[in-house]
Amino acid sequence: MTPRRLGLRVALFVLMLDQITKWFVIYRLQLPMQDSVEILPIFRLIWVENRGVSMGFLTANGDLGRWLLAAGTGLIAIGVGVWLWREKRRPDAVALGLVLAGALGNILDRVRLGFVADFLNLHFGAWSPFLVFNVADAAISIGVALLVFRAIFTRDTPPPSENVNGEA
Repeated sequence: MTPRRLGLRVALFVLMLDQITKWFVIYRLQLPMQDSVEILPIFRLIWVENRGVSMGFLTANGDLGRWLLAAGTGLIAIGVGVWLWREKRRPDAVALGLVLAGALGNILDRVRLGFVADFLNLHFGAWSPFLVFNVADAAISIGVALLVFRAIFTRDTPPPSENVNGEA
């Protein structure tokens, strides 16, 4: 399978997983009416309508802001899609597929709901090491971490020199 096809399959799978989990917590669990559901002693579902970007920055209070955030995220998704289309390395294609799926999942939320539906909360007592997030957010974070890790810790070997004597 080509890296492009692999990345697109990852993106499609993660996008479907993101949208199915959001549908489940909104319509089956009706989490917006409950506010919170404890799943494990360290994990709960909490309803958060995220009208901004990461960590609540650039909060969009009106329709104009909502559509500007959706458009900005759309431009990022297009850039990631072009990068994925050209990518030749399978690990990078998987990472880009994760980022693309996350961006598209959150765009769909902004278009359909007017906000991004966040609901996953890992906590240790009163301390939560992460903000409330969703599958799309996790996919973006994991994809970016994989790309950064690869850029820092793995090096592509340069092609062998054509000069047998080692001269430049």
